[in-house]
Amino acid sequence: MPARYAIANWKMNLPPEGIETYLKALGAGGNGAARIVVAPPFLYLKDVVSLARSRVAVGGQNCADQPSGPLTGEVSAPMLRECGAEFVIIGHSERRTLFGETDAMVARKLGVAIESGLTPILCIGEDQKIRDAGEAGIFVSNQVKSAAVPPLQKVKTLLLAYEPVWAIGTGRNATGAMVREMVTEIRSALERFWPSRFVQSAPILYGGSVTPDNVADLAANGQIDGYLVGGASLDSRKFLAITTA
Repeated sequence: MPARYAIANWKMNLPPEGIETYLKALGAGGNGAARIVVAPPFLYLKDVVSLARSRVAVGGQNCADQPSGPLTGEVSAPMLRECGAEFVIIGHSERRTLFGETDAMVARKLGVAIESGLTPILCIGEDQKIRDAGEAGIFVSNQVKSAAVPPLQKVKTLLLAYEPVWAIGTGRNATGAMVREMVTEIRSALERFWPSRFVQSAPILYGGSVTPDNVADLAANGQIDGYLVGGASLDSRKFLAITTA
């Protein structure tokens, strides 16, 4: 299945080839139909916005769970929007596991992002312990349920990213068949807990050590609508290979 979206999450890195060279490569690279979104560190948002070509949109890697206030070091969703961002990643596994973000906090962030006019990319996924216990489907369904915030009624587009924690930076990869099984669970949870229009319309991406080496299986068998890419997104050639798979 051709990718509809390809999200480059640079995390706390910059592409070695340089921002301008990287973005020129994305703008000129191939005729892929995927909507490309680059999520740089906050400090470089305006640089990426100013240099991005027409097929490249910009997103934030995170946002605060309040629109403003005495939250030293935080960045609000309205600020991201003012800088030119169109998307924002919400609830990335690193935010959940390393920074202690709870489902309730992620839900608040989702609501604020929607109210601010950003398109959220909501991340969900299980760790190895939960998968080994056979509870991955239940766990991910509960994450979907907890994110059923009232502002969902007004958002036009919302992306979900299934990112199994056990496959991120571990050298292990989910197969297309495994991803397809989880996509089915996510669609079922959307039908039970979210407004009905999301059941089939919400794009579901895969994020879990996506590389040019495993993207063919994911594209053919995962029933996904694109990718949330970490390490491989720092190399424009690798990222373009993923977007056109």
